[in-house]
Amino acid sequence: QVQVVESGGDLVQPGGSLRLSCAASGSIFSIYAMGWYRQAPGNQRELVARLTNSGGTDYANSVKGRFTISRDNAKNTVYLQMNSLKPEDTALYYCYADTDTLSRRRANYWGQGTQVTVSS
Repeated sequence: QVQVVESGGDLVQPGGSLRLSCAASGSIFSIYAMGWYRQAPGNQRELVARLTNSGGTDYANSVKGRFTISRDNAKNTVYLQMNSLKPEDTALYYCYADTDTLSRRRANYWGQGTQVTVSS
């Protein structure tokens, strides 16, 4: 089994910053990628940022230049630094890990979500 736990969501004012953290643990053979999705009520779920095992990154156009994804491989942890936050960034943010388990099963695992609310 693989567990994914994220944290760091909060209520912040427009223009503020937050850093989300996500740690993967359990029966992991390897991690191909980790990243973040977000979804607000009535909206489609969208990929916010992704970081591959080779260090490549992808960002949604709406967050480029404001968000940065990074990792600490020793802790199987990925971070999302969010700057210049806007009300439209308000959403439930989900972390995922794209992994091979010890039984060599390729699977995605998801955290429970952390709420980010940007409001004045």
